[in-house]
Amino acid sequence: MLLGASGMMRSTFVHRFENTMTSPNRWWAYSSLALSMSLVGSYVALSKPLVLVFPVFLLAWLRFGIGGVAMLNWLRKPANEPVLSPRTRALLFLESFLGNFLFSVCMLFGVSLTTAVAAGVVMSSIPAVVAVLSWVFLRERIGWRSAAGIACAAIGIGLFSLQKVDVGVGAVVDNSGPFGISKALLGNLLVFAAVVCEASYVVIGKLLTEGLGPKRISAIINLWGFALVTPFGLWAAWQFDFSAVALPVWGLLVFYALAASVWTVWLWMSGLKRVPASQAGVFTVMLPISAAAIGVLFMGERLTVLQGIAFGIALLGLVLATLPERKSA
Repeated sequence: MLLGASGMMRSTFVHRFENTMTSPNRWWAYSSLALSMSLVGSYVALSKPLVLVFPVFLLAWLRFGIGGVAMLNWLRKPANEPVLSPRTRALLFLESFLGNFLFSVCMLFGVSLTTAVAAGVVMSSIPAVVAVLSWVFLRERIGWRSAAGIACAAIGIGLFSLQKVDVGVGAVVDNSGPFGISKALLGNLLVFAAVVCEASYVVIGKLLTEGLGPKRISAIINLWGFALVTPFGLWAAWQFDFSAVALPVWGLLVFYALAASVWTVWLWMSGLKRVPASQAGVFTVMLPISAAAIGVLFMGERLTVLQGIAFGIALLGLVLATLPERKSA
């Protein structure tokens, strides 16, 4: 009995010691995920002037090109990294194809066919879709706190989106889409396809972090993104007048490229290495929060009371998802 009690005390001490040692790593991972999504929200808000100057495919091509130059050293294979298997190579391609290329195409064309309000409500399902895919493909168990956090995140983003007012809402809208499908419905379906692409990006990224470092992943998927968009980028560049672009716009382009291709991906993969994919999906609430903060602080936009309540609910979901759950001995 004494030996059993001694062993139990030793096991409890070791368990507490390991929790103490891993706690900083866990909070560093949470900080990386939150900062990554905050940067996404900030460059999405600040990139509006870029879309007015550059065609979409040219902007994407320049983004991947600038990011590739910044990450040339990250492409080198570390000495301790195993040889890339065919499965890993396929996952890297899918990560870039779904998360970079197809997500952008579905989102841009989807938003052009539907309203920003409807698109925002559909986008609020990202945490839930991430949780479902991580349960199906990664067999991750979703605790009650994580489930409550996912629900709060979805409700918060949905309420915030319902408060947005579209320009020209009262105008006549053409609802006749291809094959008799209304354009609004087709747009919402494309936005949901973008949601599935983003959720797949999170789940595939979790698989990649098991064998590759965040820098290596960021560089390789950026290279794939550059290769995929190059034909469209060259076609857009052939007809574009680069001399008409002002110097401040070039500076904003460099920030956009570094934030979108380098900083956000590296931070996200660094955090995803230590956090379950379903839990990481809740951090997507930082995207609309940071975008709204940029609008209020720098673009003269106003925040309504209901939007403030929506942000509070979303942040409550973030707290619920990140609090450690008690584990029985």
